[in-house]
Amino acid sequence: MSVSQNLMEPPTPKHPLFLGVDVGGTSIKLGVVDDAGRTLVQTAIETEEPRGPEDAMRRVAEAAQRLMGQLDLSPTLLVQAGLGTPGSMDLEGGMIVEPPNHPHWRNFPIRDTLARFLALPVTYINDANAAAFGEYWVGVGRRYRSMIMLTLGTGVGGGIIVDGHLVNGANSFGSECGHLIVDSRPDARLCVWGGGRGHLEAYASASGVVARAQEAVASEPGSRLAGLGDRLTAKQIYVAATDGDVLARRLIMETADYLAIGITSLVHCIDPGLVVLGGAMNFGGASDPVGADFLSRVIQAFRELSFPHVAERTQIEFASLGGDAGYLGAAGSARVDYYRRRGQPLPDLATEPT
Repeated sequence: MSVSQNLMEPPTPKHPLFLGVDVGGTSIKLGVVDDAGRTLVQTAIETEEPRGPEDAMRRVAEAAQRLMGQLDLSPTLLVQAGLGTPGSMDLEGGMIVEPPNHPHWRNFPIRDTLARFLALPVTYINDANAAAFGEYWVGVGRRYRSMIMLTLGTGVGGGIIVDGHLVNGANSFGSECGHLIVDSRPDARLCVWGGGRGHLEAYASASGVVARAQEAVASEPGSRLAGLGDRLTAKQIYVAATDGDVLARRLIMETADYLAIGITSLVHCIDPGLVVLGGAMNFGGASDPVGADFLSRVIQAFRELSFPHVAERTQIEFASLGGDAGYLGAAGSARVDYYRRRGQPLPDLATEPT
């Protein structure tokens, strides 16, 4: 059953067409995207996680067929699909292995299953990498050759692109920026999934910010955050900060400081020229005073930690595509594979029209 749907007034499509699929915990977003990176039509279906991955991929294929029907275009114009899912995963084998929020989706050949239902080749990609590639292809990173993206949500996801190539790694664990070590003390915080101490996501994810807030309110009973206990959310911290709550604002600025540590380490390794902050936890974004202050603090702290000539030439910006980045990046990754498989040159992703 569709949970949302949006048929746009599409431009004249630049063929061929690609399907992007972004699997989330509650919904799966799909979009048919043309060769210039323009979304022609998009929709979302419920994940219905307990029904398992095979059922979900069957419903994705059915939704894709409906989308092509709405466009009134020949199905043969759709040449390849890209599929983004949460990790852990075996990209080469096309397996989703142990995704934390999908307990019924373990050790399953998800890429080949979707390919069978669609009767199309499928490119498999980590969901955070997909979001990064979407921003790189048609978002804020489109004028850059390399880019780092951090997605701030329940955890901290990441995507690294170097000269147009995603960093996937030998163990399908590349670009897991949320697991950078930012605190080496033996009593450092545990990361969201309990896997290790001192990881960036233990401090800079929504879950990490809430955990730090719950500990801090004991010494600041006058804060608006006091008394909320387990009901406290990152959004409530943001709202309190907009109303001038001192503790809430301090927590947000401390989050920026931790992010700057992780960003500095990444930039010193990769030197991409651009770092993008995406995900739901952006504290209102660049147009909001709290979000603008948060971003300014990240930039300031990064400049203090990095070498001056590197800091001067590195941009740090909020993402521009919102929730569409995942399916756009999955489609864009499929596009790259399509041209490589045919032995054809790929147009310059950084300069082609959007």
